[in-house]
Amino acid sequence: MSLSVIFLGTAGSVPTTTRGLPAIAIQRKGELILFDCGEGVQRQMIRARVGFHRKTKVFITHMHGDHVLGLPGLIQTMSLLERKQKLEIFGPVGIKAFVKGIQQTVQFVLTFPIEITEVKKAGLVCEEKEYRVHAAKTDHEVPSFAYALVEKPRPGRFNPEKAKALGVPEGPLWSRLQHGEKVKLPSGRVVKPEQVVGEPRLGRKIVYSGDTKPTGSFVKLAANADLLIHEATFADELVDRAEEDWHSTPSQAAKTAKKAKAKWLVLTHISARYKSTQTLLEQAKKIFPKVEIAEDFMKIEIALLDT
Repeated sequence: MSLSVIFLGTAGSVPTTTRGLPAIAIQRKGELILFDCGEGVQRQMIRARVGFHRKTKVFITHMHGDHVLGLPGLIQTMSLLERKQKLEIFGPVGIKAFVKGIQQTVQFVLTFPIEITEVKKAGLVCEEKEYRVHAAKTDHEVPSFAYALVEKPRPGRFNPEKAKALGVPEGPLWSRLQHGEKVKLPSGRVVKPEQVVGEPRLGRKIVYSGDTKPTGSFVKLAANADLLIHEATFADELVDRAEEDWHSTPSQAAKTAKKAKAKWLVLTHISARYKSTQTLLEQAKKIFPKVEIAEDFMKIEIALLDT
């Protein structure tokens, strides 16, 4: 089962002719997970062929307009398309009042329930059967959180030959063993999962920085990420400007990826001043080799790990 990451918006602060405002879509088993929701996100979703009716969660990193002003349009579009399924929204303190304000002041009929969770501290934010979403505080001028989507480990590979050798008949008992249950055979023998199942297989991990200066809390959150998505608003020569505006440079993002032992780095939140991103790419590659610059509608597939 592949996991798709689609960059719906990759600009920093203001849109350009080629870049929309921050929004990243993760498609997993029919579910849509959005990290940030910049203006015009619903149009980007249409162009990317991302549906409006599936199970959806939105995680807002902070309450700056370029990261959150797409919510009103998204909610209205979903209502006009008569969405029925609940929409879940997570974000820092203020997100609840913002969404409630939309409902109270913008005149449209809401066709679906909205569940809002305010993130007030680092740690576990959301837990589903097969994955968790964790948050870490980042270093920005307003309260801001980075997010990590972490799949839970899958059962190890089942060994039919070992099961047969132990006298376990093919059928429901095999499934129970693979899912961590010990079973008792008619002979009275008890067979434990570790006798016939390999080590658990790690799930995938996708981490998104939002806007931030380099910070140790994010390095910890991003540890061993399969995909690390990090802002790089300004080139290295503008490091003082990045510091002043609470942002990062390509080299700083690359150092974070290296410290975190990430497998893949993608830079986003690119300032409108950069018509070409080649310099940004070269600066990051000096430190971390597997790096790309995000472009709108770029799609990355993260395959399952079978180790």
